[in-house]
Amino acid sequence: MGDEPLAIPIDSAPGAAARPVRCRLCGRPLTGADSRRTGLGPTCDAKLHPPAPDIRTRRHEVEQDTLPGIDRTS
Repeated sequence: MGDEPLAIPIDSAPGAAARPVRCRLCGRPLTGADSRRTGLGPTCDAKLHPPAPDIRTRRHEVEQDTLPGIDRTS
């Protein structure tokens, strides 16, 4: 069992009829290799895994008092 593949290759034989793979969420047929591998179309994948918010846009400067013992005149 050492050299056996763990899964059936998606694009096995070029002349063989490909079995239809459908999206697990909406049921549409999947055509792209990445979509077929994950089982989700690009639209459904975006619904389940939205991009993380960019926290850099929410940063702003805050007015603060000087810490005791620190001389800012230098």
